[in-house]
This record gives sequence, C-alpha cells and structure tokens, in this order.
Amino acid sequence: MPVTLNAGMRMPSWFDIYSLQPNGPQDDDGIKKAARDLHCLIEEEEKKGISSDRIMVGGFSQGGAVALYSGFTYHKPLAGIIALSSWLPMHAQFPQIASSNIDSAIFQAHGDIDPVVPFVWGDLTSKVLKTFAKNHEFKKYAGLMHSSNQQEMNDVREFIKKQLPGE
Repeated sequence: MPVTLNAGMRMPSWFDIYSLQPNGPQDDDGIKKAARDLHCLIEEEEKKGISSDRIMVGGFSQGGAVALYSGFTYHKPLAGIIALSSWLPMHAQFPQIASSNIDSAIFQAHGDIDPVVPFVWGDLTSKVLKTFAKNHEFKKYAGLMHSSNQQEMNDVREFIKKQLPGE
C-alpha cells in the first residue's frame, strides 16, 4: 500500500502512516481495519482448537503497533502482547478503548537510538500503558537502532516461555 510518510511509495504496511509526531494525524480507519484483520487471524487459530489464552500477538515496528491496539481491543483474553521498536496507535483514546487484556502480560522493547520510530515513541507508549496495563514490562537497549539484537531476542524468548509454559 502507499505510505504517506514514505512519499507515497508502495510498501508492505498494515495501515498508512501520516506522521511520526505524537499528536500528528493517524489513519484511524486503517488501524481499526488492521486490528479486525488480526482479530480474524486469532479467531482462525481458535477454530483450530487453540484457546485464546494460549495465543500471543506481537510484532516489530508497525506490526507491534497493530499488536498493541489489537490486543487491547480483542474481546477474549490473550497470553500476551509483544511490541518491539513500536508505539501505541491512537494513544489518546487509551485507556478508554481498552476493552480487554489489561491483565495480560505485555513485553515492550525499544532501541535507544532508533531513527525510524524514535525512542521517545516507545517511552510515551510505556507511560500510557502503565496507566492501565497491569503487567507491562518495558526494556531499553543501548545502541540499538531500528532493528533487533541477540539480547532482545533472548528477552522475547524468556517472556514467551514464562507466559506460555509447556503443557
């Protein structure tokens, strides 16, 4: 899809991005559509016999944004939410629209020198989440740009193992 922030160039994207300013305009309709799409994917897994409380949603950058928004607007409990180098879209509407999963575990991580989704976005997201999410962890990685590193992946693995122990 064309992404406004990227001079309208077509790229893989869950929704359009107009701005990376905290109070800038957002593609509310696109964000909600992406959440509905993710909710449908969760429901497909449930139809295969996986209980929602054994399902995690997560992503990197825009994928993490969709995971956060979708997790808090999904109507059933989830095992957890992972957001890496990401932000909470439509953050001004939270906690009011957080209809569920405020007790679910949230792992949020961000590099402190991210030039694409600046660390300030991760920090703002963390502050908003702490106002209503009861089990939120935010990790900062020194020297990490808009990417991942082994320590972050190790932390994600430990988070998943803790939230989804073997049966």
